Amino acid sequence: MRAIETITGKVSVLNRDDIDTDQIMPKQFLKRVERTGFGEFLFYDWAKEPDWNLPKNPILVTGKNFGCGSSREHAPWGLEDYGFQAIIAPSYADIFYSNCTKIGLLPIVLPPEQCAAIAEAGEAQVDLAAQEVRWPGGSAHFDVDPDIKDRLLKGLDDIGVTLTRGDAIAAYEAASERSGPVTTAL
Repeated sequence: MRAIETITGKVSVLNRDDIDTDQIMPKQFLKRVERTGFGEFLFYDWAKEPDWNLPKNPILVTGKNFGCGSSREHAPWGLEDYGFQAIIAPSYADIFYSNCTKIGLLPIVLPPEQCAAIAEAGEAQVDLAAQEVRWPGGSAHFDVDPDIKDRLLKGLDDIGVTLTRGDAIAAYEAASERSGPVTTAL
């Protein structure tokens, strides 16, 4: 997982509320377990609409309750594979939010007015260390759990976090080691 400090660039806008994970990544594409290659199927059904246009930019601004529905991890995988590094919305489904942070996709919660201002500006900078989004004509502070922030700044997924405790794990294993078979009393 790559570390996040700042994300700067153009903004893609998907001005819809209640976008569920089946719209983000339809069920027929959930047959693989690797995390790559899902970007081409992102919003598959909507992408067939005549006026559909979702540029591949580092930041996505969208409506409230983004990622509702089932808890499929493939939805954040697809968003990341498409090129998004941060998503800005008024609210998220809890499991979707957590799934994003576990792969290094930064979900940011801001009020609808600020989301609209960022969408209108068309470009932004996300500064995770400062917990701030800046855009031409404005800026906003966002909240993020300190543990999640630390993991994202260091580029650590769940396995990476575990591996930072390698010395403690080795010490525990050494102290717990015994010779011979383990027997249980009957």
